[in-house]
Amino acid sequence: MPNMPISEHQDNQQAVLKLLQKHKLVEGMVHNLDMPRHDLVETLVRKQNLAKLQQLLNQMEPEEVAGLLESMADEDQLFIWDQLNEERKESILLEVPISVVKLLGNREYSHERSRVKAFELHEGRLREITVITREDLLETKPIWVDLVGPTLDERTWVGNIFGIELPDPDKLSDLESSARFYVQENGEIHLHSDFLLDKKDVSRNVAVAFILYRDILFSVRKEELPVFRLQRLRALTQPNYVADSRDVLLDLYAADAEYSADALEDVYRGLEAAGKQVLNTQLTDEVAAQILTAIAHEEDLNGRIRRNVLDTRRAVSFLMRSRYLEKHQQEDSQQILRDIESLDGHTAFLFDKINFLMDATVGFININQNKIIKIFSVASVALLPPTLIASIYGMNFKTLPELDWAWGYPFALALMIISVALPIWQFRRKGWLK
Repeated sequence: MPNMPISEHQDNQQAVLKLLQKHKLVEGMVHNLDMPRHDLVETLVRKQNLAKLQQLLNQMEPEEVAGLLESMADEDQLFIWDQLNEERKESILLEVPISVVKLLGNREYSHERSRVKAFELHEGRLREITVITREDLLETKPIWVDLVGPTLDERTWVGNIFGIELPDPDKLSDLESSARFYVQENGEIHLHSDFLLDKKDVSRNVAVAFILYRDILFSVRKEELPVFRLQRLRALTQPNYVADSRDVLLDLYAADAEYSADALEDVYRGLEAAGKQVLNTQLTDEVAAQILTAIAHEEDLNGRIRRNVLDTRRAVSFLMRSRYLEKHQQEDSQQILRDIESLDGHTAFLFDKINFLMDATVGFININQNKIIKIFSVASVALLPPTLIASIYGMNFKTLPELDWAWGYPFALALMIISVALPIWQFRRKGWLK
């Protein structure tokens, strides 16, 4: 880092923070204004603030930007990262701590620059090679070729360069369980695994095809995954993180286990929030329905996590049995299996907790329904005597006393009221009616 005065370094960071705060304030104010041409005004104001912020960020040294990102909240880190020029991000990633790398790896990208990515080793780190055409890939010696939603043409010319046949990502889920891990006669090692994709609105498992051939790892999937992005960023920022294609594959499985552990923590938090609501004495049927929906969502996620770690265990065990791994990679595989085994206990515990919360919520719903049934039961019992009195007075006697007696009807009505009050008073005295 060039010799820069500490005061100037701090001034740059303070200037960025002020511009960021101003951007939030102005954007919020303009967004709430009710004026003609509102969208045009909001766009112009936003562009002016972003232009100043981007200009200042691109003038700062990578170490300055890395220190700034480390001191920010997660949301602000992602926003500042989006304002940086693409060509500067690699140098900045070399300076940021692993916590920032993990945050950037887990974020959701709306677009990718290319569906075909190639990575080679450079000074002990992975370096991404921009692949747009066939010639770009011919000039490289990659250890990892990653394809995200490739077209038939892309799969064809990539496969022709390396002499392999790449599978269609849309048909990966159609494979039988017995065909997920195998070795071909030419030495290709095929693995088809599921990787967890946990989003706020939905969670699902995404099928990924791996091919190990001639010390190159090929991965094919339909969409981008946080695990892959996180592994790329770590290998880019940490020297000697990977040494060959097998290291890349094992680190992907290790990152998948770590991602599953993070997802389990989210399940814990979700169930803790649901548990606090269940223990609330004023649990209405509407709230109970919301709790049941939340518990069902957490149960679905927990089940997907359990299936995901089971699939990862199978894949790592296959690699160990194939005797394709070196000694240190066998040890790494053992550590991955131990991590997965620890996750099994957590998923089993969460299933028990989910069942308890489900039963407790349904129990409260039953209690609320029993209260309603009890009201109808008390009402039916209390109304039996006046019904009997009314029936007697409605009989066709030869002599009708209510016609000859002036107080006949008032007496009957008073008798009916007393017959209703006495059972209710008795129920309340014994505590049956609260």
